[in-house]
Amino acid sequence: MTRTGDGTYRPLADRLRPQTLDEYVGQSHLLGQGAPLRRALESGRPHSMILWGPPGTGKTTLARLVAKGANAEFLSLSAVLAGVKDIRAVVEHAKSLRGTRDTVLFLDEVHRFNKSQQDTFLPYVEDGTLIFIGATTENPSFEVNNALLSRARVYVLKALTADDLGSLLDRALSDPERGLGALDLKLDAGARELLLAAADGDARRMLNLLETAADLAAPGAASPGGRRLDTDTMRAVIGSTYVRFDKGGENFYDQISALHKSVRGSDPDASLYWLCRMLEGGCDPMYIARRAVRMASEDIGNADPRALTLSLEACAVYERLGSPEGELALAQAIVFMACAAKSNAVYAAFNAAKADAAGLGSLEVPLHLRNAPTRLMKDIGYGKGYRYAHDEPDAYAAGERYFPDGMPERRYYVPAPRGLEIKIGEALAARRARDRG
Repeated sequence: MTRTGDGTYRPLADRLRPQTLDEYVGQSHLLGQGAPLRRALESGRPHSMILWGPPGTGKTTLARLVAKGANAEFLSLSAVLAGVKDIRAVVEHAKSLRGTRDTVLFLDEVHRFNKSQQDTFLPYVEDGTLIFIGATTENPSFEVNNALLSRARVYVLKALTADDLGSLLDRALSDPERGLGALDLKLDAGARELLLAAADGDARRMLNLLETAADLAAPGAASPGGRRLDTDTMRAVIGSTYVRFDKGGENFYDQISALHKSVRGSDPDASLYWLCRMLEGGCDPMYIARRAVRMASEDIGNADPRALTLSLEACAVYERLGSPEGELALAQAIVFMACAAKSNAVYAAFNAAKADAAGLGSLEVPLHLRNAPTRLMKDIGYGKGYRYAHDEPDAYAAGERYFPDGMPERRYYVPAPRGLEIKIGEALAARRARDRG
Protein backbone atom coordinates (compact mmCIF):
# COMPACT_ATOMS: atom_id res chain seq x y z
CA MET A 1 0.00 0.00 0.00
CA THR A 2 1.50 3.33 -1.08
CA ARG A 3 2.23 5.74 1.77
CA THR A 4 2.66 9.45 1.20
CA GLY A 5 4.73 10.25 4.29
CA ASP A 6 2.50 13.25 5.08
CA GLY A 7 1.98 12.27 8.71
CA THR A 8 -1.52 10.86 8.22
CA TYR A 9 -0.57 7.17 8.16
CA ARG A 10 -2.37 4.88 10.59
CA PRO A 11 -1.56 1.15 10.80
CA LEU A 12 -4.17 -1.24 9.50
CA ALA A 13 -4.69 -2.68 12.99
CA ASP A 14 -5.59 0.77 14.31
CA ARG A 15 -7.88 1.62 11.40
CA LEU A 16 -9.80 -1.62 11.88
CA ARG A 17 -10.19 -1.19 15.63
CA PRO A 18 -13.85 -2.04 16.39
CA GLN A 19 -16.11 0.95 16.98
CA THR A 20 -19.03 -1.06 18.41
CA LEU A 21 -19.56 -4.29 20.30
CA ASP A 22 -21.01 -5.86 17.16
CA GLU A 23 -17.71 -5.27 15.34
CA TYR A 24 -15.71 -6.82 18.15
CA VAL A 25 -14.27 -10.23 17.24
CA GLY A 26 -13.83 -13.06 19.73
CA GLN A 27 -14.36 -13.34 23.50
CA SER A 28 -17.90 -14.67 23.08
CA HIS A 29 -17.71 -16.04 26.63
CA LEU A 30 -17.59 -12.41 27.83
CA LEU A 31 -19.45 -10.50 25.13
CA GLY A 32 -21.95 -12.96 23.68
CA GLN A 33 -25.64 -12.14 23.97
CA GLY A 34 -26.59 -12.31 27.65
CA ALA A 35 -23.00 -12.61 28.89
CA PRO A 36 -22.34 -10.67 32.14
CA LEU A 37 -19.79 -8.20 30.72
CA ARG A 38 -21.95 -7.42 27.69
CA ARG A 39 -24.94 -6.71 29.94
CA ALA A 40 -22.82 -4.39 32.06
CA LEU A 41 -21.58 -2.52 28.97
CA GLU A 42 -25.00 -2.21 27.40
CA SER A 43 -26.43 -0.88 30.65
CA GLY A 44 -24.04 2.08 30.50
CA ARG A 45 -22.91 1.42 34.07
CA PRO A 46 -19.27 0.25 33.82
CA HIS A 47 -17.21 -0.99 36.73
CA SER A 48 -13.51 -1.27 37.45
CA MET A 49 -11.93 -4.33 35.90
CA ILE A 50 -8.69 -6.13 35.05
CA LEU A 51 -8.49 -7.53 31.51
CA TRP A 52 -6.09 -10.47 31.45
CA GLY A 53 -5.14 -12.18 28.22
CA PRO A 54 -2.49 -12.74 25.51
CA PRO A 55 -1.37 -9.94 23.18
CA GLY A 56 -3.68 -8.93 20.35
CA THR A 57 -6.91 -10.19 21.91
CA GLY A 58 -8.67 -6.83 22.16
CA LYS A 59 -7.97 -5.55 25.67
CA THR A 60 -7.40 -1.92 24.65
CA THR A 61 -10.38 -1.96 22.29
CA LEU A 62 -12.64 -3.37 24.98
CA ALA A 63 -11.59 -0.63 27.38
CA ARG A 64 -12.45 2.01 24.76
CA LEU A 65 -15.85 0.42 24.19
CA VAL A 66 -16.52 0.46 27.93
CA ALA A 67 -15.91 4.21 28.03
CA LYS A 68 -17.87 4.83 24.84
CA GLY A 69 -20.88 2.86 26.07
CA ALA A 70 -20.99 4.91 29.27
CA ASN A 71 -20.29 8.23 27.49
CA ALA A 72 -17.32 8.56 29.85
CA GLU A 73 -14.02 10.36 29.46
CA PHE A 74 -11.36 7.91 28.29
CA LEU A 75 -7.82 8.41 29.56
CA SER A 76 -5.01 6.04 28.73
CA LEU A 77 -1.64 5.42 30.36
CA SER A 78 1.04 2.81 29.78
CA ALA A 79 2.76 1.45 32.88
CA VAL A 80 5.93 1.18 30.78
CA LEU A 81 6.14 4.96 30.34
CA ALA A 82 3.95 6.60 33.01
CA GLY A 83 5.26 8.02 36.26
CA VAL A 84 3.84 9.67 39.39
CA LYS A 85 3.44 12.98 37.56
CA ASP A 86 1.26 11.35 34.89
CA ILE A 87 -0.90 9.64 37.51
CA ARG A 88 -1.46 12.91 39.37
CA ALA A 89 -2.44 14.67 36.14
CA VAL A 90 -5.01 11.97 35.36
CA VAL A 91 -6.47 12.14 38.86
CA GLU A 92 -6.74 15.94 38.75
CA HIS A 93 -8.46 15.80 35.36
CA ALA A 94 -10.91 13.21 36.65
CA LYS A 95 -11.66 15.31 39.73
CA SER A 96 -12.44 18.28 37.51
CA LEU A 97 -15.13 16.21 35.76
CA ARG A 98 -16.81 14.94 38.92
CA GLY A 99 -20.52 15.60 38.83
CA THR A 100 -20.58 16.01 35.05
CA ARG A 101 -18.95 12.95 33.53
CA ASP A 102 -17.37 9.66 34.61
CA THR A 103 -13.71 9.00 33.85
CA VAL A 104 -12.38 5.68 32.63
CA LEU A 105 -8.64 5.27 33.18
CA PHE A 106 -7.08 2.54 31.06
CA LEU A 107 -3.69 1.40 32.32
CA ASP A 108 -1.92 -0.85 29.85
CA GLU A 109 0.71 -3.31 31.14
CA VAL A 110 -0.56 -2.79 34.69
CA HIS A 111 1.75 -5.58 35.90
CA ARG A 112 4.75 -3.34 35.24
CA PHE A 113 3.71 -0.98 38.03
CA ASN A 114 5.14 -1.94 41.42
CA LYS A 115 2.87 -2.45 44.42
CA SER A 116 3.20 1.08 45.75
CA GLN A 117 2.41 2.57 42.33
CA GLN A 118 -0.69 0.40 42.08
CA ASP A 119 -1.74 1.56 45.56
CA THR A 120 -1.85 5.13 44.25
CA PHE A 121 -5.13 4.40 42.47
CA LEU A 122 -6.93 2.81 45.42
CA PRO A 123 -8.62 5.87 47.00
CA TYR A 124 -9.78 7.17 43.62
CA VAL A 125 -11.21 3.81 42.59
CA GLU A 126 -12.81 3.52 46.01
CA ASP A 127 -14.63 6.87 45.85
CA GLY A 128 -15.54 6.61 42.15
CA THR A 129 -13.24 9.35 40.86
CA LEU A 130 -11.84 6.76 38.45
CA ILE A 131 -13.31 3.72 36.77
CA PHE A 132 -10.10 1.71 36.55
CA ILE A 133 -9.41 -0.72 33.71
CA GLY A 134 -6.06 -2.48 33.80
CA ALA A 135 -4.73 -4.67 31.00
CA THR A 136 -2.13 -7.35 31.55
CA THR A 137 -0.66 -10.42 29.88
CA GLU A 138 0.46 -11.75 33.28
CA ASN A 139 -1.53 -13.54 35.96
CA PRO A 140 -3.12 -10.81 38.13
CA SER A 141 -2.96 -13.12 41.15
CA PHE A 142 0.80 -12.63 41.16
CA GLU A 143 1.23 -9.19 39.59
CA VAL A 144 -1.63 -7.03 40.91
CA ASN A 145 -2.14 -5.86 44.49
CA ASN A 146 -4.79 -7.75 46.44
CA ALA A 147 -6.29 -4.40 47.45
CA LEU A 148 -6.70 -3.38 43.81
CA LEU A 149 -7.96 -6.83 42.84
CA SER A 150 -10.66 -6.61 45.50
CA ARG A 151 -11.96 -3.41 43.88
CA ALA A 152 -11.92 -4.68 40.30
CA ARG A 153 -13.41 -7.68 38.56
CA VAL A 154 -10.99 -9.86 36.58
CA TYR A 155 -12.00 -10.89 33.05
CA VAL A 156 -9.93 -13.50 31.22
CA LEU A 157 -9.56 -12.95 27.47
CA LYS A 158 -8.62 -15.89 25.27
CA ALA A 159 -6.36 -16.09 22.23
CA LEU A 160 -8.44 -15.63 19.09
CA THR A 161 -9.46 -18.78 17.25
CA ALA A 162 -8.76 -19.40 13.56
CA ASP A 163 -12.44 -18.60 12.85
CA ASP A 164 -12.17 -15.31 14.74
CA LEU A 165 -9.03 -14.35 12.84
CA GLY A 166 -10.54 -15.45 9.53
CA SER A 167 -13.56 -13.21 10.09
CA LEU A 168 -11.30 -10.25 10.84
CA LEU A 169 -9.11 -11.04 7.84
CA ASP A 170 -12.15 -11.04 5.51
CA ARG A 171 -13.17 -7.66 6.89
CA ALA A 172 -9.68 -6.26 6.35
CA LEU A 173 -9.65 -7.45 2.74
CA SER A 174 -13.13 -6.19 1.88
CA ASP A 175 -13.44 -2.83 3.66
CA PRO A 176 -12.39 -0.12 1.15
CA GLU A 177 -12.20 2.71 3.68
CA ARG A 178 -10.68 1.31 6.88
CA GLY A 179 -9.17 -1.86 5.39
CA LEU A 180 -7.47 -2.93 2.17
CA GLY A 181 -10.58 -3.33 0.05
CA ALA A 182 -9.45 -0.66 -2.41
CA LEU A 183 -6.44 -2.81 -3.33
CA ASP A 184 -8.60 -5.73 -4.50
CA LEU A 185 -6.09 -8.02 -2.79
CA LYS A 186 -6.50 -11.77 -3.37
CA LEU A 187 -4.86 -14.28 -1.03
CA ASP A 188 -3.94 -17.73 -2.26
CA ALA A 189 -5.35 -20.47 -0.02
CA GLY A 190 -1.83 -21.38 1.11
CA ALA A 191 -0.98 -17.77 1.93
CA ARG A 192 -4.15 -17.41 3.98
CA GLU A 193 -3.39 -20.58 5.91
CA LEU A 194 0.16 -19.43 6.62
CA LEU A 195 -1.02 -16.03 7.82
CA LEU A 196 -3.63 -17.44 10.21
CA ALA A 197 -1.11 -19.90 11.64
CA ALA A 198 1.57 -17.23 12.08
CA ALA A 199 -0.87 -14.93 13.88
CA ASP A 200 -0.98 -17.45 16.74
CA GLY A 201 -4.21 -16.00 18.12
CA ASP A 202 -2.98 -12.38 17.91
CA ALA A 203 -5.15 -10.11 15.75
CA ARG A 204 -2.65 -7.23 15.77
CA ARG A 205 0.13 -9.48 14.56
CA MET A 206 -2.03 -10.85 11.76
CA LEU A 207 -3.03 -7.40 10.51
CA ASN A 208 0.54 -6.09 10.68
CA LEU A 209 1.79 -9.06 8.63
CA LEU A 210 -1.06 -8.62 6.15
CA GLU A 211 -0.29 -4.94 5.68
CA THR A 212 3.39 -5.65 5.04
CA ALA A 213 2.56 -8.46 2.65
CA ALA A 214 0.12 -6.23 0.74
CA ASP A 215 2.97 -3.87 -0.11
CA LEU A 216 4.87 -6.78 -1.69
CA ALA A 217 1.96 -8.43 -3.48
CA ALA A 218 2.30 -8.89 -7.23
CA PRO A 219 -0.22 -7.39 -9.69
CA GLY A 220 -3.18 -9.74 -10.17
CA ALA A 221 -3.51 -11.33 -13.60
CA ALA A 222 -7.24 -11.90 -13.32
CA SER A 223 -8.07 -8.50 -11.90
CA PRO A 224 -6.58 -5.33 -13.50
CA GLY A 225 -5.51 -3.00 -10.71
CA GLY A 226 -5.75 -5.81 -8.17
CA ARG A 227 -3.00 -7.66 -6.38
CA ARG A 228 -2.28 -11.31 -5.72
CA LEU A 229 -0.60 -12.51 -2.54
CA ASP A 230 0.95 -15.94 -2.96
CA THR A 231 2.42 -18.44 -0.52
CA ASP A 232 6.07 -17.57 -1.24
CA THR A 233 5.53 -13.88 -0.56
CA MET A 234 3.65 -14.61 2.65
CA ARG A 235 6.36 -17.00 3.81
CA ALA A 236 9.01 -14.34 3.18
CA VAL A 237 7.05 -11.77 5.18
CA ILE A 238 6.42 -14.09 8.10
CA GLY A 239 10.01 -15.28 8.31
CA SER A 240 10.73 -17.77 11.06
CA THR A 241 7.81 -19.35 12.86
CA TYR A 242 6.51 -17.30 15.73
CA VAL A 243 5.47 -19.11 18.89
CA ARG A 244 4.11 -17.16 21.84
CA PHE A 245 6.54 -17.55 24.71
CA ASP A 246 7.51 -15.29 27.59
CA LYS A 247 10.80 -16.19 29.22
CA GLY A 248 9.71 -14.85 32.60
CA GLY A 249 5.95 -14.80 32.48
CA GLU A 250 3.11 -17.17 33.19
CA ASN A 251 3.17 -18.65 29.69
CA PHE A 252 6.70 -19.85 30.40
CA TYR A 253 5.68 -21.60 33.61
CA ASP A 254 2.55 -23.05 32.00
CA GLN A 255 4.65 -24.71 29.31
CA ILE A 256 7.31 -26.11 31.64
CA SER A 257 4.45 -27.41 33.79
CA ALA A 258 2.95 -29.12 30.74
CA LEU A 259 6.32 -30.68 29.89
CA HIS A 260 6.85 -31.94 33.44
CA LYS A 261 3.35 -33.39 33.69
CA SER A 262 3.64 -35.08 30.30
CA VAL A 263 6.82 -36.83 31.44
CA ARG A 264 5.18 -37.76 34.74
CA GLY A 265 2.18 -39.05 32.82
CA SER A 266 4.41 -41.32 30.68
CA ASP A 267 3.49 -39.70 27.36
CA PRO A 268 6.68 -39.42 25.28
CA ASP A 269 4.91 -37.76 22.34
CA ALA A 270 3.36 -34.93 24.34
CA SER A 271 6.65 -34.56 26.22
CA LEU A 272 8.51 -34.07 22.95
CA TYR A 273 5.92 -31.57 21.74
CA TRP A 274 6.25 -29.35 24.82
CA LEU A 275 10.04 -29.66 24.71
CA CYS A 276 10.05 -28.42 21.12
CA ARG A 277 7.51 -25.67 21.86
CA MET A 278 9.80 -24.28 24.53
CA LEU A 279 12.93 -24.58 22.41
CA GLU A 280 11.23 -22.93 19.43
CA GLY A 281 10.00 -20.15 21.69
CA GLY A 282 13.53 -19.29 22.80
CA CYS A 283 13.76 -21.04 26.16
CA ASP A 284 17.31 -21.59 27.43
CA PRO A 285 17.92 -25.32 26.81
CA MET A 286 19.96 -25.51 30.02
CA TYR A 287 16.87 -24.49 31.99
CA ILE A 288 15.03 -27.47 30.50
CA ALA A 289 18.05 -29.68 31.21
CA ARG A 290 18.02 -28.67 34.88
CA ARG A 291 14.30 -29.36 35.09
CA ALA A 292 14.89 -32.78 33.54
CA VAL A 293 17.28 -33.61 36.39
CA ARG A 294 14.55 -32.61 38.82
CA MET A 295 11.99 -34.81 37.02
CA ALA A 296 14.37 -37.76 37.22
CA SER A 297 14.55 -37.51 41.01
CA GLU A 298 11.00 -36.40 41.72
CA ASP A 299 8.96 -38.64 39.43
CA ILE A 300 11.17 -41.64 38.61
CA GLY A 301 13.55 -41.92 41.53
CA ASN A 302 14.71 -45.43 42.35
CA ALA A 303 12.17 -47.06 40.05
CA ASP A 304 14.83 -46.49 37.36
CA PRO A 305 17.98 -44.72 38.65
CA ARG A 306 19.29 -44.57 35.08
CA ALA A 307 17.00 -41.58 34.52
CA LEU A 308 19.07 -39.40 36.81
CA THR A 309 22.29 -40.49 35.12
CA LEU A 310 20.89 -39.89 31.64
CA SER A 311 19.52 -36.45 32.54
CA LEU A 312 22.90 -35.39 33.95
CA GLU A 313 24.63 -36.68 30.84
CA ALA A 314 22.20 -34.70 28.68
CA CYS A 315 23.23 -31.56 30.58
CA ALA A 316 26.90 -32.33 29.92
CA VAL A 317 26.29 -33.07 26.25
CA TYR A 318 24.41 -29.80 25.75
CA GLU A 319 27.12 -27.83 27.54
CA ARG A 320 29.71 -29.37 25.22
CA LEU A 321 27.82 -29.18 21.90
CA GLY A 322 25.35 -26.32 22.33
CA SER A 323 22.43 -25.81 19.92
CA PRO A 324 21.18 -27.44 17.84
CA GLU A 325 23.27 -30.61 18.24
CA GLY A 326 22.96 -30.77 22.01
CA GLU A 327 19.17 -30.46 21.91
CA LEU A 328 18.92 -34.05 20.66
CA ALA A 329 20.46 -35.27 23.92
CA LEU A 330 17.77 -33.40 25.82
CA ALA A 331 15.14 -35.05 23.66
CA GLN A 332 16.69 -38.47 24.34
CA ALA A 333 16.58 -37.89 28.09
CA ILE A 334 13.01 -36.57 28.01
CA VAL A 335 11.76 -39.55 25.98
CA PHE A 336 13.58 -42.04 28.23
CA MET A 337 12.08 -40.49 31.35
CA ALA A 338 8.59 -40.42 29.87
CA CYS A 339 8.86 -44.14 29.12
CA ALA A 340 10.53 -45.12 32.41
CA ALA A 341 8.81 -46.67 35.42
CA LYS A 342 7.56 -43.96 37.75
CA SER A 343 7.94 -43.53 41.49
CA ASN A 344 7.71 -40.46 43.71
CA ALA A 345 8.57 -42.51 46.79
CA VAL A 346 11.90 -40.76 47.40
CA TYR A 347 10.31 -37.33 46.82
CA ALA A 348 7.48 -38.07 49.28
CA ALA A 349 9.90 -39.56 51.81
CA PHE A 350 12.21 -36.55 51.58
CA ASN A 351 9.34 -34.12 52.20
CA ALA A 352 8.07 -36.13 55.17
CA ALA A 353 11.54 -36.38 56.72
CA LYS A 354 12.11 -32.68 56.11
CA ALA A 355 8.89 -31.86 57.96
CA ASP A 356 9.98 -33.95 60.95
CA ALA A 357 13.48 -32.45 60.95
CA ALA A 358 11.94 -28.97 61.11
CA GLY A 359 9.11 -29.80 63.50
CA LEU A 360 10.61 -32.08 66.15
CA GLY A 361 13.33 -29.73 67.30
CA SER A 362 17.00 -30.48 68.05
CA LEU A 363 16.74 -34.09 69.19
CA GLU A 364 20.01 -35.49 70.53
CA VAL A 365 21.99 -38.02 68.53
CA PRO A 366 21.81 -41.34 70.48
CA LEU A 367 25.07 -42.13 72.27
CA HIS A 368 25.61 -45.40 70.42
CA LEU A 369 25.57 -43.54 67.06
CA ARG A 370 28.06 -40.86 68.09
CA ASN A 371 31.65 -40.90 66.94
CA ALA A 372 34.26 -41.36 69.69
CA PRO A 373 37.65 -40.16 68.45
CA THR A 374 38.99 -39.41 71.98
CA ARG A 375 39.31 -41.43 75.21
CA LEU A 376 37.14 -38.94 77.09
CA MET A 377 34.32 -39.41 74.61
CA LYS A 378 34.60 -43.17 74.90
CA ASP A 379 34.57 -42.93 78.72
CA ILE A 380 31.30 -41.00 78.73
CA GLY A 381 29.61 -43.52 76.46
CA TYR A 382 30.03 -42.19 72.93
CA GLY A 383 29.70 -45.11 70.50
CA LYS A 384 28.97 -47.64 73.27
CA GLY A 385 26.84 -50.51 72.05
CA TYR A 386 27.10 -49.63 68.38
CA ARG A 387 26.80 -52.66 66.14
CA TYR A 388 29.03 -52.53 63.05
CA ALA A 389 26.72 -53.70 60.25
CA HIS A 390 29.49 -55.37 58.25
CA ASP A 391 30.13 -57.75 61.14
CA GLU A 392 26.49 -58.88 61.21
CA PRO A 393 24.89 -61.61 59.02
CA ASP A 394 24.22 -60.24 55.52
CA ALA A 395 25.79 -56.94 56.68
CA TYR A 396 22.55 -56.02 58.48
CA ALA A 397 22.23 -55.35 62.21
CA ALA A 398 18.71 -56.66 62.73
CA GLY A 399 16.76 -54.78 65.38
CA GLU A 400 19.19 -51.86 65.62
CA ARG A 401 17.59 -48.41 66.01
CA TYR A 402 18.95 -45.28 64.34
CA PHE A 403 16.37 -42.60 65.16
CA PRO A 404 16.84 -40.23 68.14
CA ASP A 405 15.77 -41.59 71.53
CA GLY A 406 12.16 -40.70 72.22
CA MET A 407 11.27 -40.15 68.58
CA PRO A 408 8.62 -42.51 67.21
CA GLU A 409 9.72 -44.95 64.54
CA ARG A 410 9.05 -43.55 61.06
CA ARG A 411 8.53 -45.14 57.65
CA TYR A 412 9.15 -42.33 55.19
CA TYR A 413 10.25 -44.36 52.21
CA VAL A 414 7.60 -46.66 50.74
CA PRO A 415 8.92 -48.10 47.45
CA ALA A 416 6.48 -48.14 44.57
CA PRO A 417 5.55 -51.51 43.06
CA ARG A 418 7.24 -50.53 39.80
CA GLY A 419 10.66 -50.91 38.22
CA LEU A 420 13.68 -51.47 40.43
CA GLU A 421 11.71 -50.40 43.49
CA ILE A 422 9.90 -53.73 43.41
CA LYS A 423 13.21 -55.38 44.39
CA ILE A 424 14.02 -52.60 46.86
CA GLY A 425 10.63 -53.05 48.53
CA GLU A 426 11.14 -56.81 48.83
CA ALA A 427 14.57 -56.33 50.41
CA LEU A 428 13.25 -53.79 52.94
CA ALA A 429 10.33 -56.06 53.84
CA ALA A 430 12.73 -58.95 54.51
CA ARG A 431 14.92 -56.77 56.74
CA ARG A 432 11.94 -55.52 58.72
CA ALA A 433 10.83 -59.10 59.25
CA ARG A 434 14.26 -59.80 60.74
CA ASP A 435 13.89 -56.68 62.92
CA ARG A 436 10.63 -58.03 64.32
CA GLY A 437 12.33 -61.36 65.00
